[in-house]
This record gives sequence, structure tokens and C-alpha cells, in this order.
Amino acid sequence: MPLKKLTGKVSRESIRLFDLPKLPANLVKGFKTLSDLTATVSDALDQLGIVGVIPASILIPIVPNSCIVGPAITVRNVSRREQIYKAAKDGINTMGDSEAHNLAKPGDVLVIEGIIGCSNFGGQSGMMGLRQQEAGAIIDGSIRDPDEERRIGFPVWCRGVTPITGKWRIQTVEVNGPVHIFGVQVHPGDLVCADDAGVAFIPYKQIAKVLKICQKIDARTIKRRKDIENGISVTEVMQRKYK
Repeated sequence: MPLKKLTGKVSRESIRLFDLPKLPANLVKGFKTLSDLTATVSDALDQLGIVGVIPASILIPIVPNSCIVGPAITVRNVSRREQIYKAAKDGINTMGDSEAHNLAKPGDVLVIEGIIGCSNFGGQSGMMGLRQQEAGAIIDGSIRDPDEERRIGFPVWCRGVTPITGKWRIQTVEVNGPVHIFGVQVHPGDLVCADDAGVAFIPYKQIAKVLKICQKIDARTIKRRKDIENGISVTEVMQRKYK
């Protein structure tokens, strides 16, 4: 098989994986059918002792009412060492999220370990993600062009917004290696679930087990919700065993 044609924004040696681990479609579909996605996943991860959930107060949803599920394609950014204004004068852009877009397959979620204060992701990156049929993007750092992300409907969760470009301030040092998102380690191929409540990361090897627990929790939640809607007393609802 011929090598993937790259953009050249990062070296081939800095790309740790060119293809994500296979993820059966039925697992992704199973998570998408949960009635309360990240809350249910959070409860399941608690049962397994896995730390993997970040609330929306930290990773802010830019496009309201978005709900995504998909495998992580990862990018790690660091602060660039060169003097900012010299870098701007020379016009050398060392951001490499475009390489992740280049490698992405439909349904992937871009996950960036980034920098706060300047942009790790903007409107054109959102357009690339949309064109590549990615599910969305999670950025532990700042973004810009939030109106553009909303206009095109590309779901993004981030630490905040800024007008300051990252082109002269950020260097992408790795694609599809492990990243840390607000203290949670994420590997390429891990499952990303995100909605208005927050973001949940599920380790690849635990995805099937987490889904099984989620489906049990979801079934109990639906039964209890129906009882409340049907007028069952608070005392009886609290005494009932929902299995």
C-alpha cells in the first residue's frame, strides 16, 4: 500500500499512527442511542474507577445542542520558541492540525492538547473538519472564529475563545500520540462522547464494557423517568428497585 500523501506541516516521524484502531460501528451506535450521553457514561466510568470526564464549565461547547460520539484522532501542540513578531514577519506557520484533518476518516473526533490564550483551531480548520466528515473537535486550549463554527454547525468544545492567532505562537509536535486533556490521558482510537454537559473519554479497550454498563444505567433511568411522569409518589419512586 502506498504511503499516505502528507501536507508537510509536521514530519512523518511525528505521526505515531496513520490509521486508528478498528472500532465496530455497533458500539458507536450503542452510545448514540443513550438518552443522557455524558451523564450516563460518567456514571459507568465511576463504576469502573476510570477518570475520563470533563464538565462543560471547563470544556465549553461552542455549538449548542451538539452531541457527538467517535474515535479520537489526536494532536499535541506546544508553545513555539521563536520570537512571535519575527515569526509573523517571516510568515512561517508551524501549526499542524491540518495533518490530522488529512488523516481523519468520517466520524473521527479531533482531540487537541493545546495552548490557552492563542488559537489552536479556527474557522478554516472547522471547515476542513466538516469537509472530512469528522464528528467534531475537542480542544484543551483556546480557539477563534466561534461564529464561523456555529455558522457551519461544526461541534467544538474548548477552554475559551480568543482573537489571537496561533500561527506564530504554536508548534504541533505530534499527531496520533497520547495527549492530556485537562489531566485525562487520551490515546488515538479512544472513544469521545460529548454533549452540552461535557466531554467523556473512554479507553479503547474498555469501550464495550462501558457500553454494557451504560445500557443498564440508561434502562433504569428511563423506567424511573416514566414512573415520575406517570405520577408515582416520590416515596414509592425512591423505594423502588430499578434493575
